Amino acid sequence: MNWITGTLGSSIGKKLLMAITGLSFCGFLAAHLAGNLTIYGGKDAFNGYAEHLHALGPLLTMAELVLLSFFLVHVITGLYLFLQNLKARPKRYAVNRSAGGRTVGSATMPYTGAALLAFIIFHLMNFHFVDKTDTTIFTIVSNAFSNTGYVAVYIVAMVVAAIHVSHGFWSAFQTIGANHPKYMPLFRTLSIAFAVVVGIGFGFLPIYIFLLA
Repeated sequence: MNWITGTLGSSIGKKLLMAITGLSFCGFLAAHLAGNLTIYGGKDAFNGYAEHLHALGPLLTMAELVLLSFFLVHVITGLYLFLQNLKARPKRYAVNRSAGGRTVGSATMPYTGAALLAFIIFHLMNFHFVDKTDTTIFTIVSNAFSNTGYVAVYIVAMVVAAIHVSHGFWSAFQTIGANHPKYMPLFRTLSIAFAVVVGIGFGFLPIYIFLLA
């Protein structure tokens, strides 16, 4: 037990927590996108998907609690590491160089993370916590995406999400020990591909619904 708490209390342990929870969220994004794509099958297909999901009952509740726990660990640990890095280097370098493989994704991780946190809360308030007594999930989604402002916010958020995972995906594999010259180029390529799928896959959904409305 002392070894576990000692490891998780270290900077390496915290980065490992970020990697594990981050990869879990990537898995969730892939599953969530696959479910959302049923909307292209029409109202009945999308409502049917939602009904099958909620029919899981306690299993769904358990999955949501695990996801919430991972989310809290990811946010709190990420904030701690950001503040720790800020304290270690309170002043910016005089020249900001992109050496060492620094990308837009790696340079903006704390900020895209904060933006995604705000969007997730906004998203849950508009979809998850709304009253579904006398309506369907397809109607809720259609009403939300008939608003050009919400469509714009959603698209921007998906661009931000793509930027975030473009670095987070391969960085997580690096953290868990896959940092090998033979494999890292593959993980970097997969990371970019996954980011594109997330950005376009989720980003086009509100446009499609808006055009239907």
